[in-house]
Amino acid sequence: MVHFVGAGPGAPDLITRRGAALLRQADCIIYAGSLVNPALLALAPDGCRVYNSAEMTLEEVLAVVATVEQAQGNTVRLHTGDPCLYGAIREQMDALDAAGVPYDDTPGVSSFCGAAAALNAEYTLPGISQTVIITRLAGRTPVPEGEALAGLAAHGASMVIFLSAGMLGGVQAALLQGAYTPDTPAALVYKATWPEERVIRCTVGSLAQNGRVAGITKTALVLVGGFLGGGYTRSKLYDPGFTTGYRKGEPV
Repeated sequence: MVHFVGAGPGAPDLITRRGAALLRQADCIIYAGSLVNPALLALAPDGCRVYNSAEMTLEEVLAVVATVEQAQGNTVRLHTGDPCLYGAIREQMDALDAAGVPYDDTPGVSSFCGAAAALNAEYTLPGISQTVIITRLAGRTPVPEGEALAGLAAHGASMVIFLSAGMLGGVQAALLQGAYTPDTPAALVYKATWPEERVIRCTVGSLAQNGRVAGITKTALVLVGGFLGGGYTRSKLYDPGFTTGYRKGEPV
């Protein structure tokens, strides 16, 4: 059996209890290289085989899985954050389906949640933004037609940009082609929830410069939008004058 497990954003105590239990029972762990905190590997039992998938192709990963399956063992495929975001898990699952290998998926805390926590931020502020766009800048790996960063930036929504810290000049230029201005609040969050976490608050217009000065070129998220500013509308949910299914609003 193969267990896809979300390792969480970095801090070892942010893995789920289920994920930690699966690690303790694993015969083999294939983890996502430098993106997964190595402290989690201490949960592996004696005799567990550990592989770094950053050094492997898909075919090599599948070959290891097949060997463990032949021995009727359990493999934990340990991915950063939650595997559903930039985890390349669909191709693995399709291959396992074709080979008749059973698997399940244990979700994890994504780094975009860890980044918001580092900033004490809320992506969905009333009157500011009720939409979060999670995306990346096209680089060596392209993005689908219609999903260019400049086009998505036209919405002016809260935005989290993955896998683009090494291309901040391009990120900044694309954002400024959309609804954001040079003064729109932005932030760089390096290794959210890790001991070496760094938070840099800036603006869209100073994004590339701040990244360059800080020496940030990888393992960081770019956050953009008015949710990082000071203004917003109070929520209706806790407004004394707002009626819900659990209480009647009173005139204020």
